[in-house]
Amino acid sequence: MGMPALACCVDAAAVAPPGYADFIAGDSSLAAAVPFSSSTNATAVSEDSVSTQWTPSHSAALYRVDSWGTPYFAVNDSGNIAVRPHGASTLAHQEIDLLKVVKRVSDPKSAGGLGLQFPLIVRFPDVLKNRLESLQSAFESAVQAQAYGSHYQGVYPVKCNQDRFIVEDIVKFGSPFRFGLEAGSKPELLLAMNCLCKGNPEALLVCNGFKDSEYISLALLARKLALNTVIVLEQEEEVKLVIEISEKLSVRPVIGLRAKLRTKHLGHFGSTSGEKGKFGLTTNQILSVVKELHGSGMLDCLQLLHFHIGSQIPSTDLLQEGVGEAAQIYSELVRLGANMKVIDIGGGLGIDYDGSKSGNSDLSVSYGLEEYASAVVNAIRVVCDRKSIKHPIICSESGRAIVSHNSILIFEAMDAAAPKIPAMNQINIPFIMEGLSEDARADYWNLSEAAMRHDNETCLFYADQLKQRCVERFKEGTLGIEQLGAVDGLFDLVTKTIGASEPVRTYLVNLSVFSSIPDSWSIGQVFPIVPIHRLDEKPTVKGVLSDLTCDSDGKIDKFIGGQTSLPLHELDGGSGGGGGGANGRYFLGMFLGGAYQEALGGFHNLFGGSSVVTVLQSDGPQSFAVTRAMPGSSCADVLRMMHHEPELMFDTLKHRAEEFCGFDVAALSSSIARSFHNMPYLELASSCSLTALNNSGFYYCKEEDYNAALAESGASEDEQWSYCVA
Repeated sequence: MGMPALACCVDAAAVAPPGYADFIAGDSSLAAAVPFSSSTNATAVSEDSVSTQWTPSHSAALYRVDSWGTPYFAVNDSGNIAVRPHGASTLAHQEIDLLKVVKRVSDPKSAGGLGLQFPLIVRFPDVLKNRLESLQSAFESAVQAQAYGSHYQGVYPVKCNQDRFIVEDIVKFGSPFRFGLEAGSKPELLLAMNCLCKGNPEALLVCNGFKDSEYISLALLARKLALNTVIVLEQEEEVKLVIEISEKLSVRPVIGLRAKLRTKHLGHFGSTSGEKGKFGLTTNQILSVVKELHGSGMLDCLQLLHFHIGSQIPSTDLLQEGVGEAAQIYSELVRLGANMKVIDIGGGLGIDYDGSKSGNSDLSVSYGLEEYASAVVNAIRVVCDRKSIKHPIICSESGRAIVSHNSILIFEAMDAAAPKIPAMNQINIPFIMEGLSEDARADYWNLSEAAMRHDNETCLFYADQLKQRCVERFKEGTLGIEQLGAVDGLFDLVTKTIGASEPVRTYLVNLSVFSSIPDSWSIGQVFPIVPIHRLDEKPTVKGVLSDLTCDSDGKIDKFIGGQTSLPLHELDGGSGGGGGGANGRYFLGMFLGGAYQEALGGFHNLFGGSSVVTVLQSDGPQSFAVTRAMPGSSCADVLRMMHHEPELMFDTLKHRAEEFCGFDVAALSSSIARSFHNMPYLELASSCSLTALNNSGFYYCKEEDYNAALAESGASEDEQWSYCVA
């Protein structure tokens, strides 16, 4: 591959450097073609031949799906992401093709779909159930293998994702093994109390967080309601409130305390650990609480020790160190007369975001569920056996590890900004030379000579220097924008031809990073992002993602594996022009984001929450059933969040239309009303938004539930949604 020499006749008044006349042809035409040497070009043929042999297995390796996705995600033979809802136990016919789910819920109602807009969160309760059961199984195996004298009984910290249906599912799925909930605020306590009314009566309700009188009263009321509630002291002052209020309410409380360990997690997520951490009681404060409880005749109420090393504990070595230290404190509390029964190891059970299985990264962990459970049980058992203390119930607050896998964020790439690089015969060199200084002309001559010598490094040097000189002259007002544009085109052509840089393209995606992936911009968290289809095609573009917000931070340019770009496909491509069955549309999925992202999402530029669907594995021909759906936040919804009143706003705009638009009032008013009702995100002209007005947007899978909601809401027949099995 080559390009014409970067040479032409310049203005006759220009003085050429020595030897330049021999290179110039003597007229204004381009000189004969002179190839640049380029290692990139030399391999183009071999790469093209490989692309014809690209398989889904190549994509699985490229995007590390088999590393971070096992056992829940894989690439199927059609080149689409497949969900394995039951983990390693999933049978072949139970796999769910994610693209088929997306098409079913986003296609217009007229085509048999639900017409939901993007971005879209797809939830898989079967995955959630499998995560709970796998965690329970890991601890049960460790308890049995080490002859541990008690049992494991976990709780879910609702702060990870407070969504009603996720919390209710966890309580339902965890009921057989007494799985409970953890709350860190008054509204979280209220929702936990409500959900646990349908849970196992032995399930723990752990009350963490800073507390006032109302919080403590509410927790004691929960105990009156026969919920297995434990008030965990975060501050020394809280013990007096608990003693005082429990006496007033005539409730005997169960009390825990949070210890501030010396063991410190050095990663990003361990910033609140160690002696100077944000939470917990120091050694002297623990002794003071014990003394206070003893003096009030309530030392027997102290039954639980809680601690938290930090999220994403990278290795079992650090885990065992922290748990061992806590077990020593537990044994000392037993010695001091406390009626200790439970050791709550907090959160920290990490997940492998990048598939590296590394113990030296915030994005990964070097262990699995079995290794984690075994390390915890062993650390507690060794200390208790040494002190001849009865083995306590082991509780953990594993939120990230439970809910991360069950939700997938789907969003669409709407456009890809591809730099338009001109051909050599499209660049008017004489026009460029007219406005150049002598130094800039010399740069061009040196560039041309370097091209003749196939000296790529020198070519790039002079091309860049020429560009910078022209930029300065443009800023001074002595170079026109047309000439600057021509110089930019020349520079882009040179860099492309010699392979100096492979341009990274920006893909505009239909979401707000601030709303849907807040951890990406706030703490630099990296999640696996993968095209959910066309994985039987070789991606040919390096891309970064830019969201819809008017903010420079509204982008994703860091990806797993330490990459600063993501391999992507050309838009409007795919076999048969259909983009792998997506009608030319291009869908990306963000995985392992089920924890925190929905709870932390904001409303920057008034982009609101995503549409949400719940999908269960079924025995239908496509292996899935959509059992619940809810459209995302409308423009009216997000305006209300900022205390605007959409109904009054509509009236104001309607009256304005009557004043200025005459006979077009009805059409304009209808258009404005639709804008209030629709989501803030971009909408394809061909898409059909699903109206979900009077049934609160919920989509019921049980006929009796749906009919009851319909009767209560008074929704018309046109607004009814039907159960959808594929």
